[in-house]
Amino acid sequence: MRWLPILAALTALLSPLSGHAHEVRPAYLDLREDRPGEFSVLWKTPMAGEMRLALDPSFSGPVEVLAPVAARRTGDAAVQTWRLRANGLRGQTLRIEGLESTLTDVLVRVVFADGSTWVERLTPRRPDALIPARSSMWGVAGTYLVLGIEHILTGVDHLLFVLALLLLTTGTWRLVKTVTAFTVAHSITLGLATLGMVHVPPKPVEAVIALSIVFVAAEILHTRQGRVGLAARMPWVVAFTFGLLHGFGFAGALSEVGLPDGQIPVALLFFNLGVEAGQLLFVAGALACVALARRVRIAWPRWAEMVPPYAIGSMAMFWVIQRVAAF
Repeated sequence: MRWLPILAALTALLSPLSGHAHEVRPAYLDLREDRPGEFSVLWKTPMAGEMRLALDPSFSGPVEVLAPVAARRTGDAAVQTWRLRANGLRGQTLRIEGLESTLTDVLVRVVFADGSTWVERLTPRRPDALIPARSSMWGVAGTYLVLGIEHILTGVDHLLFVLALLLLTTGTWRLVKTVTAFTVAHSITLGLATLGMVHVPPKPVEAVIALSIVFVAAEILHTRQGRVGLAARMPWVVAFTFGLLHGFGFAGALSEVGLPDGQIPVALLFFNLGVEAGQLLFVAGALACVALARRVRIAWPRWAEMVPPYAIGSMAMFWVIQRVAAF
């Protein structure tokens, strides 16, 4: 029981982020060259209440706007579209004005008339980038790898589900099977949904993802009370079943930024690898905390073992109510 306070602390660290569960909302800039030197532009920025984030793209070279900017709102984002002429866009520096004063990222995709694509991720620390003469497959791979890592590490609902599985699972081999089952399951649905082979409405999926955390938290409590159910005996079955739903959640995040034409397999593969890398980092961190706690000799009260599942279940139930109300 000495490791329980450490896992309770992990839960407490995640709780301030509960209002932002599964919240990765980068801005998105898409330029497509449909005529030589002429581009159609789509600029999508997150909304903060009724206000659009004050972000605007700019170029180091001459750019001419060919049509007035058309604006609309879709969900929690503002979408602007226009056309521009930019002869010699390659070699120019693209900058997102105002990005350094925010906490968001910007995914940029430029599709040229010859079929080549340039994808880049701009951040508050690096708000500009040089548009190269030719795009690199490894550049796309690196961009989507980082996006995958960031998504899982900022997706608090996914992390709480993994944490709940760690609490429920005993034994190294059982833990390996459980984590592997979760990985395989969400990789399947991530690929199917991203490629358009399966479509599931996102809002019900988000609600059921939260409900899956409530279920596992309840199973932890039942196990602590001596009522060992299927989830405790075969946690890999639960991990695989609910992992399919979590994969649809990952696909929803990926659909927010899109996939680069001509390099979809690379982007999808490395986004998934990023998700797995972030998940393994979290599991390794939790296990390191457990190993550290075993060195601490403190007689904790019996009720302390109930703190983590109650905290996890309470946060998840809040998300269930919040997400169902958003239908």
